[in-house]
Amino acid sequence: MSITELVKISIILLLIATAVAIISRQLRIPYVTGLVLAGLPVTELLSRRIGLDPALVLNLFLPILIFEAGINTDVSRLRSTFKPIALLAGPGAILSSGIIAVLLKFGLGLDWIPALFVGVILANTDTVSMIAVFKEIPVPPRLSSIVEGETLFNDAAALVAFNLIFQVYSTGSLTFAEGIQQLLFISIGGVLVGGILGYLSIPVFTRLDDPLGSLLFTVALALGTFQVGQLFGVSGAVAVVVAGLIFGNLGLSANTLASTRITLSNFWEYASFTVNTFIFLLIGLEINLGTLWMTLPAILFAIFAYQIGRIMTVYPLLAAVRWIDRAIPIRWQHLLFFGNIKGSLSMALALSLPITLPGRDILITIVFGSVLVSLVGQGLSLSWLVKRLNLSKVSTEQYQVEELQAQLMTGKAAQDELDSLLKSGVLPKSVYEEMRSSYQVRVATAEKILRDFYNHRPNQFSDKASSINKLDAIRRRLLLAEKGALNEAFRKRILSEEIVRGRIQVIDKQLLQLEDA
Repeated sequence: MSITELVKISIILLLIATAVAIISRQLRIPYVTGLVLAGLPVTELLSRRIGLDPALVLNLFLPILIFEAGINTDVSRLRSTFKPIALLAGPGAILSSGIIAVLLKFGLGLDWIPALFVGVILANTDTVSMIAVFKEIPVPPRLSSIVEGETLFNDAAALVAFNLIFQVYSTGSLTFAEGIQQLLFISIGGVLVGGILGYLSIPVFTRLDDPLGSLLFTVALALGTFQVGQLFGVSGAVAVVVAGLIFGNLGLSANTLASTRITLSNFWEYASFTVNTFIFLLIGLEINLGTLWMTLPAILFAIFAYQIGRIMTVYPLLAAVRWIDRAIPIRWQHLLFFGNIKGSLSMALALSLPITLPGRDILITIVFGSVLVSLVGQGLSLSWLVKRLNLSKVSTEQYQVEELQAQLMTGKAAQDELDSLLKSGVLPKSVYEEMRSSYQVRVATAEKILRDFYNHRPNQFSDKASSINKLDAIRRRLLLAEKGALNEAFRKRILSEEIVRGRIQVIDKQLLQLEDA
């Protein structure tokens, strides 16, 4: 494919993604599910078939996603939920893979190696859809941490297990002792590589006082760590996770320039969003509906198998958490089971299956079908389930505040309309003053109560965290408005660059304080 064709296709995909973003917001469906559905008919419109290149996903997309998750993960928060995360991403992933493999072996008549490959692939979870739902419907922070942490380590565990099975297939044999030895070497080696590169990156990063130079350095760190891990024969994914955690929690310290932290935060958020956009759109382009229909019975059985594997790991393991940590509510366990959504890594691993593997094409089709059903079926119903389980229950105080905000907003809007009617001569002044005074009473009442709320008066409301979050959101909007005005003044040559840069640095520091609060 020529560069010109690649650019044209990229433009088409970006336009499709933009349309999907608008439509999915209107229909209130997950963005990634909309991308997959949009990709299904698009293949026929393109002059040349494009698809999901596993090498591109594993060497470029995956390190970006893992590193972005790592630098934005608070180690202290991760430490508080580490036990349930470790159970799900460690023993849980292994047990689930084994259960799926056994069911596929005897249910579909697969040989052990193909069954194990598919077991590992389908045991992997991709919670991009869940995180997207959490941004729209707030859930308890501990539940969100468990979901994010499981994804962070589950991807690394899946790659480690996949490589072990690949080695068994290539060499023809691997004893249990050799398997344990290889597992420890790959995992611990990945931790060491990521730890060394993560710590070495900190003194280099602190000497970079240019935000754009710092940005380029973090990209090199993310992609380079993965390649170094692969070069030494250890897990590149584990290495990137560790490097991201170290850099995000130690490298991005309070001494880092505010402008640098803002630049890095915005870039990695955009990079993660862009990568996910292309991945899920390409998933839709890669799926052939005709082939899926021919293998539908096998796909449905595979879905049944991975759901059984998830049931037999989530509920028993999380029930045992109460003996070593705070108990996990049963409603959370229901969501962790149903949120067992498949995604990009499952597709990439399926395409990475050995060319000589018997029945490879059928196995890829089974995985693709499972991913499609998972993204559409579970992805579309996830918001409904969160609400049904009352995981986003609004407190009485929060409900009352939103009622007051609605009263204030509608009263102000009505007053603005009355001002317009008076100015245009539609209303006489006496009628205008009478009607406006009635709205003014409503506005004044709402303003007084909200002022007390935002001042955290204990005799009014008990939900202090909610009040702080709401007021911080308003402050953030005001600071961004200030920043926009400064940039516009500099663009029009009203203010000098020195004055604008100094003021923006102050605003950036205030924004960071709001984010860290």
